[in-house]
Amino acid sequence: MRKFPVFSGILLIMAGGGGTGPGNRGAIVDSRDNYDPRSMDPALATDVPTGRAVSYVFDGLTRFTPDARVEPALAERWDVSPDGARYTFHMRRGVTFSDGTPVTARNVMASWQRALDPKMKGGSAEPLKPIRGATEFSDGKATGISGLSAPNDSTLVVQLAEPLGIFPKLLAMPVAAVVPPNMSSDKPVGTGPWKLVEWKHDDYLLFARNTSYWGGPPKADSLRARIIAEPSTGVAEFESGSVDVLRVPEGETQVWEDDESKKDMLMSVPALILVYVGINTTRGPLADVRVRQAINLSIDRKLIVQRLVSGRGFLAAGVIPPSLGGSDTARQPYPYDTLRARQLLREAGYPNGVSIELWVGSNPVYNRIAETMQAYLAKSGIRAKIVQRESAAARAAARKGEVDMILKDWYADYPDGENFLYPLLHSANKGAGGNVSFFSNADFDRVVSQARREPDEAKRDELYRQADSIAFVQAPMVFLYFYNELYAVQPWIKGFKPPVIYNGQRWLDVELVRREAGGGRRDPTRVFAARLAAPASRLQAPASRLP
Repeated sequence: MRKFPVFSGILLIMAGGGGTGPGNRGAIVDSRDNYDPRSMDPALATDVPTGRAVSYVFDGLTRFTPDARVEPALAERWDVSPDGARYTFHMRRGVTFSDGTPVTARNVMASWQRALDPKMKGGSAEPLKPIRGATEFSDGKATGISGLSAPNDSTLVVQLAEPLGIFPKLLAMPVAAVVPPNMSSDKPVGTGPWKLVEWKHDDYLLFARNTSYWGGPPKADSLRARIIAEPSTGVAEFESGSVDVLRVPEGETQVWEDDESKKDMLMSVPALILVYVGINTTRGPLADVRVRQAINLSIDRKLIVQRLVSGRGFLAAGVIPPSLGGSDTARQPYPYDTLRARQLLREAGYPNGVSIELWVGSNPVYNRIAETMQAYLAKSGIRAKIVQRESAAARAAARKGEVDMILKDWYADYPDGENFLYPLLHSANKGAGGNVSFFSNADFDRVVSQARREPDEAKRDELYRQADSIAFVQAPMVFLYFYNELYAVQPWIKGFKPPVIYNGQRWLDVELVRREAGGGRRDPTRVFAARLAAPASRLQAPASRLP
């Protein structure tokens, strides 16, 4: 997540907010990306702007909705074997690439093999690695992928190396998209709802709707994805009405929320980003769960979020974001209770407190959070020495187990609780795998492993809740907050829903609502009937001040 500088000194072109209207343009203008996609090749979609653009032009077997649910795309349905290790996908019939070429199961096989090919430099095909033989092929140790077969043009059989209930979600990631045999990044031809018309690098990508899209063409005529590096420029263009969707700069959050003419244009959604402090559970007093709980009780998360990240955080009461299945939204975060923290330290045999090191990288926001945490911890008798290093060096030291605690973040690769529980806290991933807490708990491991194999989503979500509850009590980290995305959307835009994951909004049902002669609107209803906002209990700051 790129942090935006504080917005200042900008001349507001329209004091009342979002300009006078879209004029005569037929294109929806999105300004959420601040750097150019690296390619229009799904196999190279390793960053957000690339993955977002690729998802407009290409389809996978599955796709994400704005609220991160997985649904059928090129596969209209699929069957799972009793052991959960074999998936049979039934392709949607009659689908063609935008040049008229039919799409078959063999196109899927060829696309995945292309993405996994060791000759494909610069990509990351991890979502396809669960397929049996995929890793061997990617490592150059096999000439094909043994787990893939296509009995006919409309059937694809996928044998996994081991059962994985979330496999259909992995196939909604950009790298799993289906491409034609003559794939060209300069002139991409896909099956998606949009066709790339023009790409002016570092300025915009222009897409025209695919009128023959199998799911029905988008409601808008065209989509312009603007690349705006400076947040202040994006704000100015939104104010003038030339941009329809804006990612509100973090430093301007309060300004927008307090402005009566702007706040009705805001839409918020918890992102798949956890900000936390990894506690190395193998080092000295931190091996005692009571010490780890005391650390959690010593931090006033509410005020940190309110004052240091402009309220752009949903207080964490576990590792699963509230926007995903498996999150227990009724569980309350650790309260700010220094008396209870000191009591736990005494019970653990540390009546005089403990001394620890808190590592942090070069992110200035995180440095301010670390300094604030240091002051909070001191009130409970926890003496924290801040160790500041370049971010990569700090992460490397944490993976080697050389730090007591480290303030960091985790960006999910796909919208599922497994992508938080398994890499961050399962003992199989200690160190380099992502578990910098070096947490090892047999009950937790058992429940998470069972969840990974469970094909039924409701049962899987219940197992996630159980695992997250175990982790919350064991406190292998300081659970800080999930970052909140905040968007401003022009009042003439209808149907936009803020996506939980970057490729969850494909603009199919979004349209411009033009003014009629005389100033009326064709659709008199308000576009924003509801805001996806965090409950006040998770965000409201207490009256106390930062230490």
